[in-house]
Amino acid sequence: MFGAMTKAKHYAELIDPKTLLSKIDYLIRARLWAQILVAMLLGIGLGLVLAPSGVGLLGASAAATVAEWVAVPGQVFLGLIQMVVIPLVTTSIVVGLTSAGDKAFLAKVGMRIAPYFVGTTAVAVTIGAIMVTLIEPGDYVDSALIAGLGEAPVAPGPVSESEPASIPAQLTALLPTNPLEAQLDQAMLQIVILAIIGGVVLLTMPEAQARPLLLLADSIQQASMKVVSWAMALAPIAVFGLLCDITIRVGFDALVGMSVYVGTVLGGLLGLLLFYMLIVAVLGRRNPFRFLAAVRECQLLAFSTSSSAAVMPLSMKTAERELEVDKPIAQFIVPLGATVNMDGTALYQVVAAVFLAQVYGIELSTGAMVTMMATTIGASIGSPSTPGVGIVILGTILTGIGVPASGIALIIGVDRILDMSRTAVNVTGDLAACVVMNRWLRGVSAASPEPGAG
Repeated sequence: MFGAMTKAKHYAELIDPKTLLSKIDYLIRARLWAQILVAMLLGIGLGLVLAPSGVGLLGASAAATVAEWVAVPGQVFLGLIQMVVIPLVTTSIVVGLTSAGDKAFLAKVGMRIAPYFVGTTAVAVTIGAIMVTLIEPGDYVDSALIAGLGEAPVAPGPVSESEPASIPAQLTALLPTNPLEAQLDQAMLQIVILAIIGGVVLLTMPEAQARPLLLLADSIQQASMKVVSWAMALAPIAVFGLLCDITIRVGFDALVGMSVYVGTVLGGLLGLLLFYMLIVAVLGRRNPFRFLAAVRECQLLAFSTSSSAAVMPLSMKTAERELEVDKPIAQFIVPLGATVNMDGTALYQVVAAVFLAQVYGIELSTGAMVTMMATTIGASIGSPSTPGVGIVILGTILTGIGVPASGIALIIGVDRILDMSRTAVNVTGDLAACVVMNRWLRGVSAASPEPGAG
């Protein structure tokens, strides 16, 4: 009888809606990386079977129709993420700035973290430029295969004969004089500056007056993350659809070329990861292997979700408990880094831009390359910490070097695995920054050895 009651209870739990939802949510969070890898293989396999340039199961017209429909889940996925980009970025910065509660502390950290983030981003961009220039992955793609993906290359440069704005004018233009216009244009750097100003203002206000706005910012952040969680549930289906779509349209030959491109990006990200380990060892005075062991859970979660914002709670917990970073430093650096410190994204955008220039046969001069790298550094600062948005920002960079933005269609199918990888590197960079800032702000004391050293 006892056994029968146990079985009845077990079956009741299986059919209980709350239990089912919790188990499904666990599977989505814990097995997402495996689902995405399987979806990639299935998407490529089905695409090769249907593609006219592959097995050719369908004709050109029917294959194009199927490709358009199968990509719908991917477009829905990207649309959900883009829908909450601005509120998520804004509230994350405001909550991060106000969590410290000490204006002097914020000023001290800000004077150090700003040049640090810009410096590491410049190194990331340089690594990407060197990798893509040496390997030249665009030479492995037949440009004839992408003729139908969009318009022809356009001449780079300004569209009018007006003189470019001076540097002081450009710096002044960074201030969001019209916040609504900045949001409509998705001018992320202006939005970041607006959020920083708002956070500092709330920090200087009396607590009773600032508290309602802080509660509102926290609620908006939580609501945005809920939409992100819904989008992540579609991730495997979206990956399958996007990869199947691009495989049908470009075929096997282009996929061979894309494998070289993917290898170039992953090689650059590995070089950036090694650079972080050097920073941890030299500037943070930590054992890099112990650092990697401490942050592995954050890396896995970042790889699974493709969102630095989604990993922020775990990153702060890891920084405080595993890396022994002071709580105010962790609470300030991690949210800010999740929004501003996008080194992996910057590296990827440079590789992608130069790769597409090579595919379209566009020669980039040294000046154009330097200008593109500088633009990428600026664009990555404020790049949303949500999946798939880096591919949108890439369109602006492509226009500046004369590459049609429609060329993104060639790389969007393989962007998922690259997005997962660069997000893991981004999160590693944020935690490395926590270690470095913690040592710089606390100072090195001979009486108290550095935690994790040796």
